[in-house]
Formats: sequence, structure tokens, C-alpha cells
Amino acid sequence: MAATLVRSRAMITKTLSATAWEEIADGALIQEDGIITAIGTYDELRRKHPSLPVVGSGREVMLPGFVNAHHHVGLTPVQLGSPDMPLELWFVTRMVARNVNPYLDTLYSAFEMIGSGITTVQHLHGWAPGKLPDVEKRAGEIIRAYEHIGMRVSYCFALRDQNRLVYQADQDFVASLPPELRGPMQRWFDRFQLSLEDNLDLFRNLHRSHNAKRRVRVQLAPANLHWCSDKALAAMAELSHSHDAPIHMHLVETAYQKEYARRRGGGTAVEYLDRFGLLGPNMTLGHGVWLNEKDIDRLAETGTCICHNCSSNFRLRSGVAPLNRFEARGINTAIGLDEAGINDDRDMLQELRLVLRAHRVPGMGDDEVPGMGQVLRMATAGGARTTSWRDGLGTLEVGKGADLSLIDWDSIAYPYLDELTPTLDAVVQRAKASAVRAVMCDGEVIYQEGRFTRVDRDGALKALHDDLSRALADDEVERRQLSKALLPHARRFYAEYIDPARHEPFYRPSSRV
Repeated sequence: MAATLVRSRAMITKTLSATAWEEIADGALIQEDGIITAIGTYDELRRKHPSLPVVGSGREVMLPGFVNAHHHVGLTPVQLGSPDMPLELWFVTRMVARNVNPYLDTLYSAFEMIGSGITTVQHLHGWAPGKLPDVEKRAGEIIRAYEHIGMRVSYCFALRDQNRLVYQADQDFVASLPPELRGPMQRWFDRFQLSLEDNLDLFRNLHRSHNAKRRVRVQLAPANLHWCSDKALAAMAELSHSHDAPIHMHLVETAYQKEYARRRGGGTAVEYLDRFGLLGPNMTLGHGVWLNEKDIDRLAETGTCICHNCSSNFRLRSGVAPLNRFEARGINTAIGLDEAGINDDRDMLQELRLVLRAHRVPGMGDDEVPGMGQVLRMATAGGARTTSWRDGLGTLEVGKGADLSLIDWDSIAYPYLDELTPTLDAVVQRAKASAVRAVMCDGEVIYQEGRFTRVDRDGALKALHDDLSRALADDEVERRQLSKALLPHARRFYAEYIDPARHEPFYRPSSRV
């Protein structure tokens, strides 16, 4: 890979605190073979390396590449006919999703992610029907899409070996249904044929095939406490240790999941995971909305990470995560766009603003609310630490991976922006995805001036459209009918699941737990 010089109007290399960052006016860097080898001003580096090709016009702000630390699908649930609902009911509506080509579907969201400056994604593959060869093939197609477009992916398949629809054993839920729904419900469960050992073999096979690649890593994902048996949790802990593989796990996304943990173990979900040695720097908890103070202290003590999925928490009525408490306790936090952001797309610039604004509790203390440096850190170095790349990405420093974006300053500052406005404040509060001029991953420009350098976006979207223009298959029709019929039964299951006297109100300010 040839060396290049990347220039900017201002280069933000890293954050120093929640409110401070390192910035170099007219900053530039040199990358060689995907690694940053020099940083300085453009004039300085240009004098030393006059023959290097230059990326950037000098009118952009350079940022480290963003990390979407929690992602699932391409076409959004809304696009596939599933409206925003409380999470536990939303699971039922997700049955209506079409049989989508995994390669084209992955490209669809990758276009959106890269277009907003994302260079690395934590892809949590949620569901895949069939036996081990079928699932492994689908996983390979997802990884292939990321390899073709050029971004980094940390792939994991979400392990589920129990309670796959409601927080109850599959066979018990089937038995609770009217006779006419039992057959269709059992057929839906039967679509997913991976045993626990198959899930473990899937990780081993994918890890062996892909983990040594420059832009691919394979992680572990016990899907959530209610979805995993004790045997599965123990196996995940052992695999993580033997392969030094990070783990990403949904946890206490809703109050119903908090109650499930109490019923299962007599305590909190964090306490339950701790029994298996799962907490620590290799563990990232997705959501963490319903953690208590003791949980948060334990996560801080063990170095466990949290991925904050702000849009998803709002859209699915899960609650407001206590992000300010995480920050106060020094927990490493990342940002995930989950199924989709607040605008039903994968725009990290928009998500930065949402995180910045959603946790602005009343009061005068500047250190009690997110700052510009904090949200940038969450979207870059914080996210990188939840993947196998860890500290090798997320900042623009010598020796780090050359992942970055260039954002047009004029689109932020025109027709006027006071010179007193700090650069990062302006970017976080005003930059739109349309202002992203170039995105570099591993030293390669994969997006420039609205064009993807490796993949024909228009052709891929046309192929996706044409594929989904076909008539519904028989199994798709049955799942749509089943989803509609099941919804009242799921509502009844959860209607008295939580004792109001035992639990706090669903909404709470993010500075309190």
C-alpha cells in the first residue's frame, strides 16, 4: 500500500478529557501501509515529503474514524414492516422481516455508516435460520460485504440457547398458546437449529478463517442473560479466555430484563454474570439502562465496558441510561447505533448530538453532563476498546491505524460562525453526513466526494430493491400471520411480569440510578 499525506484545516487527534482535546491547526499526517508514521503541520510534512500524494484540500476538519460499537442489520426494522414498540413486544413484530440477501443488506447499512465517518463496526449477527453450514455461510456473506466495501468489522454471532421469544422456556410458551398457534410457533422455533456446541464451533471456525485479517475480527456475543443458559455463559467465558476474544452482550436493556435477572438469580444481572468470571475489560455490556449503583461500581472496578445505544433506548421505550454515572465512575463507554438511529439511518454525527443532548440534567455543574470531548471519545477510542483492535484505533497518533474522516469546514461555518466557537463544538453540533468529504480506513480512501471507491452503490441498491420486489415466500406469509396473532399473547405474558411495588418508575433522569 502506497504512503500518502493527509492534510486538514484542523486535525483533532484525540480527546484529553470530557471537555478538552488535542487539536493541530493546518494539521497533517503520513500513513504508510495503513499505519500513521508521522504527525505535524501540513507545511512541515510537505517539506520533508514533497513527492507524496495528498488527500484533502486543507479546508476540512480531520477526525479519527468513528466506531459503531453495536450494529445488527442493513434494512431497518421500520423498512421491513416492524414499527417501534416496547422491546419485548417488538421482538414479536420482528418476525415479519423478509428473507433478505445478507451481502446486499450489509452493504446497505455500510453505505450509510461510511458516509457519516464510521470506519469500524461491531456487527452483532442476531438471527440466522438453518444448521451450522447455513449460518456459517450467511456469516461469511456479511463479512464479505464489509471486506468488499473496505471498512473494518468485528463480527460476532449472538448465541441464544433458551427463551427465544419471551422470557420463558420455548416449550412452555408454545404450550400456553391456543392450539391453532402452537404448530406455527413451533415451526418458527424449529427454523433455528444451532445447538450450543454448534454455536461454539461457529465462533471457532470463523475465528480461524478471518481473525488474522487486517480489517476483520471475530468476537463473542452471548445475546443476553435471558437468552443464555448457565452452560452457555460458562462456555463463553472459557472461549473468551482461550482466544483472548472480546465479548459483547446485551444486558438490562429494559425493566423486564431486570426483573428476569431477579427471578433467575435472586439479584442483578451483573451479579449473575460475575459468577462466571465474565466481567472485565474484554466484556462490553450493550445498553445497561437498568443498572443500579452497586452494579456500576462493580463494572468500574472490573474495567467492564458499556455501549450506549441512545437512539434505540428512546425508540423502543427502554429508558434513559445513566450515562453521567458511567462517566463519573470512569467506565469506558462506546456509542452504538443498534438497529438504526433516531432518523432511521446510521448517521454517527447525528448520534453524537443525541448523546450530547439526552443527558443534560438540570443544574449548573458543567461536569455533570456530556461534553464534546466525551462524545467524540465514546465514538472513537471508547468504541475501539470494545473490539479486538482495542487501543490500536480511535486516535490519530503515530503507530495507530490510519482510520479517519475529513469533514468540510465551509459547510459547517458558512454563512457565518463566530471565531470563538471551538472547532469540535462546531463539528459535533453542526456537521451533517453530507459534509463528509473523505473516509480512510487502514490507509485506504474508501469514500470520497460522495463516491464509494470499491463498490457501486447504485448498483448494489438496485440489486437489493429487485431482490425484495419478488412475491412473499410461503414462510414469510406464515410468519406475518403468526406475528399478528402472537402480539396479544405476548402482551398478556408481560402484563403482570413486574410488581410495581418492587420496581422504581420506568423513567428516571440519567444522572440518578
